[in-house]
Amino acid sequence: MKLEPLHTDSALLAELGRRLARCRLNAGATQAALAYEAGVSKRTLERIEAGESVQLANFLRLLRALDLVENLDALAPPDEPGPMDLLRMKGKRRRRASARGAGAGH
Repeated sequence: MKLEPLHTDSALLAELGRRLARCRLNAGATQAALAYEAGVSKRTLERIEAGESVQLANFLRLLRALDLVENLDALAPPDEPGPMDLLRMKGKRRRRASARGAGAGH
C-alpha cells in the first residue's frame, strides 16, 4: 500500500506500524528482543506497531536497530546542489536563506 492515499494521521501511523512490524518479523526478531536492542520499552514498540502515536526518537531508535535508517534518504533527500548551483557557488556552501516572502526582514 502506498502512503499517498492515507490522508489522516491515524491512517499513516497505522500503516507505519504495520510496516515496522513486518520489518521486525522479516528480521526474525521478537518485540522484546527488538525493543531491548533499540533501547525502548516493549510497550513502546507495541504502541508503534498498533499505530499509536509515540515520540519520533523512539521510532528512529527502532529503525536504527533494524538497520533501516538509510531509508530516510528517500523520505527527506540530503541537500545536494545541482551542477549549475555548484558553478554559481564556486565551492561555497550556502549558510543561510535570503529574506523574501511573508515575514521577511524580521
